[in-house]
Amino acid sequence: MNFKASIIAGFLKGEIEGDPDIEVNDISKIEEGRPGTLSFLANPKYEKYIYETSASVVLVNKDFKPEKPVKATLIRVDNAYEAFASLLDLYQQSKPQKKGIHKLASIHENVQLGENLYIGDYAVIENNVKIGNNVKIYPQVYIGENVKIGDDTVIYAGVKIYEGCIIGSGCVIHAGAVIGADGFGFAPQDNNNYRKVPQVGIVVIEDNVEIGANTTIDRATLGTTIIRKGVKLDNLIQVAHNVEIGENTVIAAQSGIAGSTKLGKDCMLGGQVGIVGHLTIADKVKIAAQSGVISDVKKEGEILQGSSAIHFKDYWKSYLIFTKLPELRKQLIELAREVKELKNSK
Repeated sequence: MNFKASIIAGFLKGEIEGDPDIEVNDISKIEEGRPGTLSFLANPKYEKYIYETSASVVLVNKDFKPEKPVKATLIRVDNAYEAFASLLDLYQQSKPQKKGIHKLASIHENVQLGENLYIGDYAVIENNVKIGNNVKIYPQVYIGENVKIGDDTVIYAGVKIYEGCIIGSGCVIHAGAVIGADGFGFAPQDNNNYRKVPQVGIVVIEDNVEIGANTTIDRATLGTTIIRKGVKLDNLIQVAHNVEIGENTVIAAQSGIAGSTKLGKDCMLGGQVGIVGHLTIADKVKIAAQSGVISDVKKEGEILQGSSAIHFKDYWKSYLIFTKLPELRKQLIELAREVKELKNSK
């Protein structure tokens, strides 16, 4: 389907520079732009591509000042990245939507089903599950007894949701994620063996949460592991038992949060961050990739880096010293030699 630049600009409330009648029917990255496609420029690192791209229309920020002529028609908007995301969302909604319950799905007779559902082949839905309206459950999903799933949630292929867990509305759970497996609870015994501690709590995922592929969220030992509304979890994240993640917190891939730790709202964790158990992390804290947190973070908005994590400015001061250690060692050896010579000359 073709769209004129003028139509796109009208939808985004943007300003056109160039041909308002030029049409696009696809999207592309700016460095791989093709005629008939729409792209965007948000990161200054990619500015060089706007002068050579073959994309027909490019979204740019209103304050963008080109250094050379640009062949493409520009649409100036307040935030090019957000505008492009809006178009992608519109494009996604325009695609044909999956509907219907496939005959190879296994659904217990005592399941409460909402309206306008999609349930794929080989999905298994156990006793007393409640599923809201407009839910999509892809093939080979397992949903255990007494699970509740809110409206407009999408559960992709191979997801496992253990018994008793609660999933809110508007959530997206990507392929291979496991919700509600046992927490890592083992009590050491006198004979050096470990006795498993039954994990009898649940997981509650509030509204508008997105969970990446192969991420695991453990059920609580007692009570609830809670993922608050608006949280976004990347792929391959481990959330342990009784953890609480505050509203609108985002966590990048391969991070791990140990049991009973509570993260505040609006936090940001980079990839491969590790947080030990039973900590409290304040609101709006940012933790850089590969950092390890071993104590409470009480100051709102703190920025941490390193292992063990310290304030990022202190980390970089320390890192600069670390990189100079070979040079400092040579200077120390030379200084020791000079001191020895001075002593011997007396």
